[in-house]
Amino acid sequence: MRVSDLTTSAQNYLKIIWTLQEWSDAPVTTSIIAEKSGLRLSSVSDAVRRLTELGLLEHTPYKHISLTDQGRTFAVAMVRRHRLIETFLVQVLGYGWDEVHDEAENLEHAASDTLIDRIDRMLGHPTRDPHGDPIPSARGEVSPPQAVNLSASMTGRTVRVERISDASAPMLQYFAARGIVVDAELEVLPGEPFSDEVRIRVVGRDEQAGLGNVACAAIWVSGGEGS
Repeated sequence: MRVSDLTTSAQNYLKIIWTLQEWSDAPVTTSIIAEKSGLRLSSVSDAVRRLTELGLLEHTPYKHISLTDQGRTFAVAMVRRHRLIETFLVQVLGYGWDEVHDEAENLEHAASDTLIDRIDRMLGHPTRDPHGDPIPSARGEVSPPQAVNLSASMTGRTVRVERISDASAPMLQYFAARGIVVDAELEVLPGEPFSDEVRIRVVGRDEQAGLGNVACAAIWVSGGEGS
């Protein structure tokens, strides 16, 4: 069996499960998948059962879900397709980083392995997509950046943005307008007393920005963790 032999739905489920585990240690459950995909819980439960029967998932009812070795191979192949297509759309076709997620969601299922490999070569084998997420190699190797969530950064540190979640296009637009992009350097400043707000200033800019929990959760940085 190859990943292209799977249905679009099966490909999506495997990719969702892998990405849920990529930046979080929280266990993956059917309810979390339903929330992420916007599908009914009953539909997710049926899909998980079918993928388990195919040997792509391990799942005990009412417990967490994990990928088998074969399931991980297929999931990473889909992640590679998605992120290379996003990178191609931005670097070659001039899309904004807030425009590419849905386009890649559609194109990744139609793209052949040959097309993906040619895109990879043409782009010079990029190691991350426009949002900083690592692009798996053709052999399925993934090298995530050494990064922590912005909310874990210590006040007074200067940090470098390594990754920004692409879950919300309006949030990406907000960040871009303020210079909060991958590789930007941010000064972490004291927030308001009794507030969960994190204040930052992009190095090279004068203005400050106050970021709430949702915005901070989308940004991963290096150089800001405590000793």
